[in-house]
Formats: sequence, C-alpha cells, structure tokens
Amino acid sequence: MIEKMYKGLLRIFSILSVLISLSFYSCNQETTPELLTKDNLFIFTSELASSEYEGRLAGSEGYNKAAALTAEKFKSFGLEPLGDSAFFQFFNIEYNKINHLSFSNLTNNDSIIHYEAGKDFVARGFSGSGDIEAPVVFCGYGISRPGKGYDDYANIDVEDKIVMIFKEKPRWKLDNENIGHNSLRKKAKVAESKGAKGIIYISFPNAEEPQKPIGSVKHGKGNHLKDMPQIHVANHVANQIARESRTDLKKLQSYIDGNKQPKSKPLETIAHIFIDADYQKKKRTMNVVGMLEGTDDSLKNEYVVLGAHLDHVGNQGGKVLFPGANDNASGAASITAVADALSREKDSIKRSVIVVAFSSEEQGLQGATHFVKNSPVDRDHIVAMLNMDCVAHGDSIVLGSGRTSPELYKMARKTDSVNKKLVIDRTWGGGGADATPFYKKGVPTLYFATKNSYTHLHLPTDTPETLNQDLHYEITKLAYKLTKEISQGKYDGEKNE
Repeated sequence: MIEKMYKGLLRIFSILSVLISLSFYSCNQETTPELLTKDNLFIFTSELASSEYEGRLAGSEGYNKAAALTAEKFKSFGLEPLGDSAFFQFFNIEYNKINHLSFSNLTNNDSIIHYEAGKDFVARGFSGSGDIEAPVVFCGYGISRPGKGYDDYANIDVEDKIVMIFKEKPRWKLDNENIGHNSLRKKAKVAESKGAKGIIYISFPNAEEPQKPIGSVKHGKGNHLKDMPQIHVANHVANQIARESRTDLKKLQSYIDGNKQPKSKPLETIAHIFIDADYQKKKRTMNVVGMLEGTDDSLKNEYVVLGAHLDHVGNQGGKVLFPGANDNASGAASITAVADALSREKDSIKRSVIVVAFSSEEQGLQGATHFVKNSPVDRDHIVAMLNMDCVAHGDSIVLGSGRTSPELYKMARKTDSVNKKLVIDRTWGGGGADATPFYKKGVPTLYFATKNSYTHLHLPTDTPETLNQDLHYEITKLAYKLTKEISQGKYDGEKNE
C-alpha cells in the first residue's frame, strides 16, 4: 500500500511539474524560447501523452484535439497550410471505440477470478461486442487447412464456445508454405465459421519473453465481426486457466510445433467476456500538413518532407490508457520542434520543407499512404522524406533505409560524426513505418528511431517518465540539422537502390 501511495505521489508531482511548465509556456508566448530544447521537447511530448488526448486513437475526439493543437503550433510558426482545409488533410478510416470491457473465469471449484484490464488482458482494437459466458476450448493456432493436412478445429466442438488460440502464426511451414495467418481478422473469421462466439488470444508460452497484452488496432483486412468479442490475455492468465484443466500450454506448443500436428482440447473452465464497442466503417480523420516555402526561385519547387505519426491506440473503457509517449508523441514533438527552429531562420531555407503529422499509422500507414496518393505538391519533386518514430526511449540512434538511400544515410552519419556520435552502424533497406509509402514511390527516405526503443511498446507504461530526454534532444537536433542541410541544397538526391 505504501509503495503504491509513493508511486502515486511521484506521478502527481511529475504531472504538476509538466502543467506548471506548460502554464509558464502559454503565459509567456512572446518571449518563449524555441521548442528545440530538451525541456520543451519533454513538455510537448508529455502533453500529447496526457489523458486529455485519450491515447490519440485516429478518429477519436482525443486525436482531433491533438491534431488541432499541432495545427495551431504550425500556424504560430508561420507555416503555410497545405491541407484540404487549412492544415488538415482529411480521409476516412475504420473506427472502433472500446466503451467497456471485463473478463472473468469460473474455475472448476466454482470460484470466480476477475481479471484486471490493462494488466491481465486487453480487448483487441477491432474486437466485436458481446456478453458471453461459455466453456473454453484450446485450438492451437486457430488454423483450418484440411487440404494441407492441418486443422486445429478437426474433431473438436467449438459451437457456442470461446476458443483460446495463439495470436501469432506458426514459425514452421508445411510443404514449404506458410499455412497460418498474421491477420487476426482472418483467424477470427475461421473461428466464427466453426461456430465459436468469442476468442482469447495468447502469446507463445515457449517464447523467451512472451508478448504482454498490447493495445493494437492492426487487425487485417476483411469485414468487421461485430458480434465476436476478442481479447488478448497475459501468459500468467492463460497458464492459470490451463492449470484448471491440468493442462500445460508449453507442452502443447512443443507438441504442435514439433510434430506439425494439432493438439486441440476442451478446457475445464468457463470464461465470461463482456465487450461493448462502437464500430464505424468510415470515420473521418486527418493528417496535419504545413510548409515552410524555400527562398530560392528554383529550389523552392523541390521539397523535403519531415514526418511523424501523431496517432496511437487510444484507451479502453475508461480503464486503460495507452499514452504513447515514445510511440509516437516523441516523434510528433520532434518534427514540431524542428519546424519551429527552421521557421526562425527562413532566409537560409532554399528548398521548401513540408512538415506532416500523420494519422492512422497504427492501423497500417494509412495517413502516409493517403498523403503520397494525394500529395499537395508534385510528388516527383520530393527529394527526400525523413520519418521520426519512437525517438525518445533507449540508448542510441538508429537510422533506417541506409541500404536503399546510401547518400542520404552517409550525409546523416557525417552530421552525427561532428556531434555526439550516437548513431550505431545497424541500418536496413526499404522505408519502414510511414517512410514506406514514400519509398515505394521512389522517394529517398531515412527513418529516425532509437535502439532498444520498444520496452513499453503499446503498453499503458509508455509514459513520459520512461523517456530518455537527452537522447530525444540529440536525435531531434540531428533531424533538424539534416533537414536544414537538405533544404539548403547540400543533397543532390538519389534513386532508391
């Protein structure tokens, strides 16, 4: 109890410190220092990660507030609006708000165990609604491919029951073919076709570090199953349910993976899942887009895009907030700070700089894809795209896309070499996250991230207190210097290799 009170007091003190700083910031706008300072980066990141913005689920009021705040900052810096309406570039997405969630288990000795949302389980972002109390059946990977000689649903009755299945697909193949689905929508469709009424997803019990229940709105393509509640439970919960039936999930996974054969079985327990969700097939959201026009008569018609996604995965039932401080309030704060810094030295900018806070990255890069398809400038004149995603947790800087944009990568490494030398050697080809749609259209890209950045990925613990403020400041400075150098014509462009 004392430990909880202590942690609570620390949390309150941290929030009060941020609010006092924000109050000072808003009351002294005329003499405010530029945003590109360690303290101001932390202040803006903390604000975006606060409960006021409700986890910034694309399409939600919380996200819209965050977008409006970002647009207001762009306007105050003197950026030119490039949206459909002022700074907003609108498009439609699928939307699902989890209004209520609960999960309990009736054991074989008739005791009821109630589980805690956010710690023991979460609802999947595109869970359907339902109030279901039913027996639980373990069905391996949830695959039904009788033509390939593998069917987790063969000779097992799941009619009107809840199935427990592995969230991931098998790491093995049959006849050199991947037979499973990463798409949970496809897994759910198979379960529904077999008569199941709900799904409990579990992480691999044999994994060295089984995935915790994470907030996620990446569910795959297909029709929404509005009456199919779906949750992801922590492994200690899955093991507890299995033990009630004298079942060892590790042994079951070992058998299935070792023999490439199903090992489905009914469990001696009854689970109760209640999910109330508000689903909309089309909900409007928006990118926030602004531009600093270059001063050179020729080069101002060429563009460098600096982007970061503003959205995260929201909250569930008013019980579980996914703050998304590192993912990606940090990146949104970084590009905003760079825009502010560049606006203070506009006369040195030759190429035009477009700054974009993307929506709906978490649902599958939808904001970046929409921007590329509906670019407000000639896409062929975009000379580079710099993306910032998860840039404030970890210990060093990672620059992706170096194998396919080697000149841009070398330029960044050279800039780093005269500063803190925080960039590690690891890189990759292609785009990565919101850089991907640009890469696919031939735009040279560079992906700014940090090493060991994903400790709290999509968890309620992704809070400002976990951030490495010094690293956040240094990676933002690097992005600022590189953006400035490209805008000054010091980069001649290249073709993706």
